[in-house]
Amino acid sequence: MYTILFTIAAYLIGSISFAVVASHLFGLADPRTYGSKNPGATNVLRSGSKKAAIATLAGDCAKGWLAVWLASHFGERFGVEDGGVALVAIAVFLGHLWPVFFRFVGGKGVATALGVLLGLNVWLGLATLVTWLVVAYAFRYSSLAALVAAIFAPFYYGLLFGADEKLFAVIVMSLLLLYRHGSNISNLLAGKESRIGSKSKGATTAPKATPRKK
Repeated sequence: MYTILFTIAAYLIGSISFAVVASHLFGLADPRTYGSKNPGATNVLRSGSKKAAIATLAGDCAKGWLAVWLASHFGERFGVEDGGVALVAIAVFLGHLWPVFFRFVGGKGVATALGVLLGLNVWLGLATLVTWLVVAYAFRYSSLAALVAAIFAPFYYGLLFGADEKLFAVIVMSLLLLYRHGSNISNLLAGKESRIGSKSKGATTAPKATPRKK
């Protein structure tokens, strides 16, 4: 029973889209209306607002970490074991991909996945983050960095902890990340993928409301 409650709570936490929230707070257009139309930190960065992009990245990462941390540190007293923590990890990630608060239109999950990995183990998260940073710095493609990091994350977990329920959760997240980046893979192969920091038109300001006629 408590495992189900923790899992539902994790999904709801994951459903908070910080890309949309941060863009609204900074007076920017909805990230679902420009660029890749993905409500994530990379697309928000295309608005030219680094502060909004950082806020999005921090928020999406934090919600993944928080859900797993709560389950890991408080779930045991309620009978939530490793299998339950694995379900929580998947649930918060699914919440980001298909958020109930935003008509099930969410981001691709890179920052939230990082938060989940950090919640499972700091070293696991850092190893995956370093992989992303190295690839992103070398090639300037956020999507390529995410794909490589997603592939390596399960191997890092297996090397550190072996095979268990949490490894299953990491594998599921990695497969979903690859699935959500299908269009990016096509663009990379075609040489059409946008590089990190490229701006998109219509991203700098939120659309103005049409004044009502008296």
